[in-house]
Amino acid sequence: MRSAVVVFPGSNCDRDLAVAFEQVGGTKPALVWHAETELPDGLDVIGVPGGFSYGDYLRSGAMAARSPVMRAVADAAARGVPVIGICNGFQILTEAGLLPGALMRNAELAYICRPVGLVVENSQSLFTSRYEAGERITVPIAHHDGNYQADADTLDRLEGDGRVAFRYAEGCNGSARNIAGIVNANGNVLGMMPHPERALEPAHGNTDGRRLFEGLFERVGA
Repeated sequence: MRSAVVVFPGSNCDRDLAVAFEQVGGTKPALVWHAETELPDGLDVIGVPGGFSYGDYLRSGAMAARSPVMRAVADAAARGVPVIGICNGFQILTEAGLLPGALMRNAELAYICRPVGLVVENSQSLFTSRYEAGERITVPIAHHDGNYQADADTLDRLEGDGRVAFRYAEGCNGSARNIAGIVNANGNVLGMMPHPERALEPAHGNTDGRRLFEGLFERVGA
């Protein structure tokens, strides 16, 4: 199983995501610097990690979305390669146009770092097949700009097409309709603010995030 994690200036969860890919996927992922114009050949999964790319200057993810490597990520996504963007990675994917909507400042204008309850809304995607629809899981969040917003038509389309992957069980950052994660129209790109790579093994306190990676690599390898 071949995977890659993109690294930007200010990424601080790239190694965490790489560990998750290696533990579950079985092989060490390539770490691809943002200035590269190409990705390794034959990738099965691409990860866009959390952190503070470019120090969150301008807008969170806005500068990273213009990094040379993101053209290659977009091309791979268009070919059907699964892409997962976590926290800052979700922000980057929206800024790059791979996912709709935007991540705004949290409603209380404060950084939030704690485990939260999530409801699995769609268990049929590449990323959620190891969960049950309606299941409640616990995954950590750590963000200042995690308030997901989109216009009403976009929100209705996401809901109607089953593209809301995860929803906060209780409101935590002001996100429209408590949305915590969405997929693209083709179902191969996931953006989510919570950190499943921080709920991977018992030392983390719970392993609810591990099933996301297990389901993804299982489906990709099938």
